[in-house]
Amino acid sequence: MEHLNPRPEAGRSANTYQVYLYFGGLTLFLYLATPAGALVDIATSFMLKNQLHASAEVVARFRFITALPVFIAFIFGFIRDTWNPFGQRDRGYFLIFSPLTAAVFVWLAFGKLTLPNLYVGILCAILAFRLVTSAYQGLISLVGQERLMSGRLSTVWNVVSSLPAVAAAWGSGYVTEHLTARQIFLLLAALCLALGLVGLWKPRSVFAGTYENPRASGTSLWGDIVRLFKHKAIYPAVLICFLWNFGPGGATPLQYYLTNELHASDAVYSNYNAIFAFSFIPTFLIYGLLCKKFPLRKLLWWGTLIGVPQMIPLVFIHSGYAAEILAAPIGLMGGIATAAYFDLAMRSCPPGLQGTLMMMVDGVFALSARGSDVLGTWIYDVGKPHGFLYCVIATTLVYAAILPLILLIPKHIIATADGVENPAVTEEVLAEIGEAS
Repeated sequence: MEHLNPRPEAGRSANTYQVYLYFGGLTLFLYLATPAGALVDIATSFMLKNQLHASAEVVARFRFITALPVFIAFIFGFIRDTWNPFGQRDRGYFLIFSPLTAAVFVWLAFGKLTLPNLYVGILCAILAFRLVTSAYQGLISLVGQERLMSGRLSTVWNVVSSLPAVAAAWGSGYVTEHLTARQIFLLLAALCLALGLVGLWKPRSVFAGTYENPRASGTSLWGDIVRLFKHKAIYPAVLICFLWNFGPGGATPLQYYLTNELHASDAVYSNYNAIFAFSFIPTFLIYGLLCKKFPLRKLLWWGTLIGVPQMIPLVFIHSGYAAEILAAPIGLMGGIATAAYFDLAMRSCPPGLQGTLMMMVDGVFALSARGSDVLGTWIYDVGKPHGFLYCVIATTLVYAAILPLILLIPKHIIATADGVENPAVTEEVLAEIGEAS
């Protein structure tokens, strides 16, 4: 129980690069295949609009209802933390639920395209894939804690997961125009099967002794629930993530502002989102270097201070072209904060409950994005002719509210740089598991 990091060789370059390679490949396939991702969302919305002739209200309702499993993602994380399928732990989830999701997509591909079938199929696919996602997030957080590399793995996670987002923003229109619904669903099934094949890989640098470490130790069902709510670090981490994704001006209000008030084409909004998402990557990579040199405490302050005014430049745009130009610096301003908040979430996970907390964060991200878009749309409508300005002001104030929350984070959680042993954290893990045993 005393040896929380029993594999000092795991920090050596060869093993570290293998960890990067494993999680890089896993992240890529997971975010390409996820039924809750942009590709599926855009493809199904076009199927509803163009083939089933659904109204905007029907499309919006479909998006909300099929997203319900994402809002309660912590339940799937708790299942991951307490159920060990076939004794394979996280690999068991990859091997079982990736093919199961693929089977759902195959059913959608060869079934009749109807609204009820889309509801059933997408909901079943999201439900199955939530367990894959919980295994992935639980494993990457556990390895990040054990190998003292949560910051670097946050960088890998954010950089690689940005690539499918950029591809979806730029390529989803082409996909929906040139592929049939059957071909799209079969493509998604193939991606899910590829993810299942990645689950066959078991590199020692990732899995050797991972689940024997006290950081992976749970207790009883009730004991784990009690430990979760007694773990003080989770509260500021979850609330910070909620506020960071709560941008009332970033989605529908921006789309309507660009197209209706600035008379830009629909392509401008897609281009803005693609450039915005891609521009996070350089500062994600910078974070991967900084996290080894500076304690997380400093990076949280720096990232938040840079990120608070992120949306303000949009107030000064007067054309769609200007929005596309400003998308790059706006994206760059958010990279350090995003990586730092994921790093914080990974460090804040209670022992044996990595899946639960990370999926709680996942659900909070989705809920805040949808909720802020509803609020932003309301502000935009009632505040005309200055509705978009009010949305930007609201977003900036929400981001600024993160600053005092940094003071509530337990100091020992953020006191060290990536790769530096923290005796206070070690003692806390052993005490928490010892008290609950």
